[in-house]
Amino acid sequence: MKVPTKARFLAATLVPMLVLAACSSGGPTGGEGPVNLTVWSWDDTVAKTVPGFEAANPGIKVKVVNAGSSFDEYTALDNAIQAGSGVPDLAMFEYFAVPYFAIPGKLEDLGGLGAANLKKDYVEAAWNDVTVEGKVFALPSDYGPSVLFYNQATFAKAGIQQPPATWDEYYEAAKKIRALGGDHYIAQDTGDLFFLLSLIWQAGGRPFRVDGTKVHIDFTQPATAKAVAFWQKMLDEGLLNTKVTAWSDDWNRTLNDGSLASQTMGGWLTSSLPQRAPQAAGQFKVALMPQWQAGEKVGAENGGSGFGIPAASGNKEAAFKFLEYFTHGGGLAARVDAGAFVPNTAVLASETPGKVDQYFGGQKVGPVLAEASKIVATGWQYPPFFEWARQTYTDIVAPLYTSGTGSLAGVLEEWKKRMIAYGNEQGFQVD
Repeated sequence: MKVPTKARFLAATLVPMLVLAACSSGGPTGGEGPVNLTVWSWDDTVAKTVPGFEAANPGIKVKVVNAGSSFDEYTALDNAIQAGSGVPDLAMFEYFAVPYFAIPGKLEDLGGLGAANLKKDYVEAAWNDVTVEGKVFALPSDYGPSVLFYNQATFAKAGIQQPPATWDEYYEAAKKIRALGGDHYIAQDTGDLFFLLSLIWQAGGRPFRVDGTKVHIDFTQPATAKAVAFWQKMLDEGLLNTKVTAWSDDWNRTLNDGSLASQTMGGWLTSSLPQRAPQAAGQFKVALMPQWQAGEKVGAENGGSGFGIPAASGNKEAAFKFLEYFTHGGGLAARVDAGAFVPNTAVLASETPGKVDQYFGGQKVGPVLAEASKIVATGWQYPPFFEWARQTYTDIVAPLYTSGTGSLAGVLEEWKKRMIAYGNEQGFQVD
């Protein structure tokens, strides 16, 4: 019987170490001939560093392969590990996926290869994203500090002269923008889990606590409840466009015509917004997320990824050499020039991010993103089965946005129940 792709991905979360030890990606680690590295990545800036790396390391050849979307890649990697062949030497992971592969021993602990010495060169929250139980299993490669992208022209039309500094100001701004009529809204939302989690993160909520295979889930903490209640109020009062889905043609249209006045998303949107909304060139600006308390400067994440070395790789030392090169060393500049936004402190402090961006009306966007990266609150954790969990959330939340059935708090509680059931089925201890 053919096992469905999703089922194959979800199965066998706790892979025995003996199986991993028997796996190999092939390729020599020494002797005659070059070491051949295979890298799985959906980030096309990585390939731009290969010529420079190979020139400096003539004994190593690198092949970068796009294994598909993140879910496709994770599925393929799990399948390769279980089959004992075809495992890449480096693979790309969204930060939330690192625990899934690290906890059961599917990723190499990079501490012994020298990664621990690099900690000081990354913003703290990004380093936390690749660290599980005190061990580092990946190096951060790109980052998504949550920021506010806002259409200054639409704000001005509604009588708003400055971006909202607090969420209370954001609420008042939302009412003014909605008063413009038509399709004017301060934001759209059709159940964006990562946006909601960024609100909770910034407010101080920490709904997931992970200690090895023990996972505790709690959406009733005061800080979490505050963030959820605020967004529920925005929904209840009709201040959000719940018909337009992000990344759709309608989203592009509303960004272009200014009726969608803002988006609170990861800093990575700076690279795609000009293509999505070329007619709004010169109108959009970037600001820090509104704060829960006036005068504070606390941030959150919305996306980002790193690269780890599968434990089954037969070329770990060579793989780490290339990993260090494109995430930290000589190859980093080429990726930044190609548009990668990275959490390396030296890059964030450099003059490069300070260049004027004509699309954003001549604003120096880099310093805003750099500050947003540095103020991301630490201590956030994802459960090791989050890839499954986020897909389940989509199913649970859909009725709220399509028919107004239920509440965000109710959705989160149902989500919690399903995560507890699934996590325990997979061999975790979840409550």
